[in-house]
Amino acid sequence: MTDPLIDDVQILLDKEKGDSRILKQILRACENNEVISNYERNYVRNLAEKYLGRIPENLENQPAEENPIIPDVIVPKTSLKQNIELSTSMYPQIIHTKPKNPKMLIGVVAILAIIVIIGVSQSGISNTDDSQMIDTGSSSATLSIQTDLSAYQKGDIISISGRSNTFEKINISIENQNNQLVWSEQVSVKKDGRFSTLAIAGGAGWDKSGTFTIKVENNLETKSKTFSFKV
Repeated sequence: MTDPLIDDVQILLDKEKGDSRILKQILRACENNEVISNYERNYVRNLAEKYLGRIPENLENQPAEENPIIPDVIVPKTSLKQNIELSTSMYPQIIHTKPKNPKMLIGVVAILAIIVIIGVSQSGISNTDDSQMIDTGSSSATLSIQTDLSAYQKGDIISISGRSNTFEKINISIENQNNQLVWSEQVSVKKDGRFSTLAIAGGAGWDKSGTFTIKVENNLETKSKTFSFKV
């Protein structure tokens, strides 16, 4: 049986493809039944594939490619009800709560407002310069009383302050235009001789406009001043 290698070598020599010296050496070895090295066989095979259109051996024995089989994908069907339940479960539920006792909340707010008003008024009294107050006593008086304003309306807060040379409690009172007692309070005197308090212009005896008198008394003397009140 003739080695196909001889035919390829002969054709390559006829077409003058490749190195003729190597090809002649391979041809002579084939004719003399000499051993052909793998290098020489690969050399001839590469030339035959390039110039003679030979098919590479690894492709000759390779089976034809088969188209891959793609399995059918079955998409599960969900009902409309399940879709709605799924979409609603993805959002957090909003819980509306109502205050348990709105009246109690309003009462707490009102109490806090009154405390704030009293605190601001007291701080204003302690920080107010004596020249800004209405003072009925002289600078050498042992007892004096003043208010933050000279006129008030119904519902106003009256800031009362003054000095006393006694460190005992003093009595402060307010009378209306008919000399009727409409407010009174016993106030402690601080170590520096100052005293202060608050009164609300309203209640029994505050139903008419007029000139009201405020009095302060200690064990030694009594001082008073007037202010205008309008309903």
